[in-house]
Amino acid sequence: MSPSLGDRILKVDHAGEHGAVNIYRTQILVSRFTAPRLTATLREFMAHEMRHRALFEERLQARGVRRCRSYPLCGLGGYVLGLVTALLGRSAIAATTHAVEDVVLGHLEAQVERLRHLDPDACAAVSDIIADEREHHRHGERLMRAGDFWPALITPVVRASTEAVIWLGMRL
Repeated sequence: MSPSLGDRILKVDHAGEHGAVNIYRTQILVSRFTAPRLTATLREFMAHEMRHRALFEERLQARGVRRCRSYPLCGLGGYVLGLVTALLGRSAIAATTHAVEDVVLGHLEAQVERLRHLDPDACAAVSDIIADEREHHRHGERLMRAGDFWPALITPVVRASTEAVIWLGMRL
């Protein structure tokens, strides 16, 4: 039996949260040297993402659904993205958070609409994380400085990568 739309969305969101945890985990390690003022905020955001990942994992287990095949790819991609952007400093970290969350929020809002009547349990799980993701998005936007080099370069790359990972995850 193929997984339902709700199952597929939960699987992809779970993998995405794993990637987000790894982005923040790596940024925390490196930002101690490149952007020390951000470290506390990055820890807070990582705690949010860990809660989101656990929520989706719990829902998948309750449904008897295996995690997404893209889970390891999201994890590895998160480490790489976190490392590169943290090495580039505060502006790159902010641009990454803003770009990832911009894409993620669009998908989460569309998922809520699609799942509202189709799968209320999956809809509730997705709805539960939107406020945190909006906070991350706003924070990234506030930290980006007009005229900085990295946001203009990083934003389109991170947006396209995030879209590609979501697209791939929905098909695996």
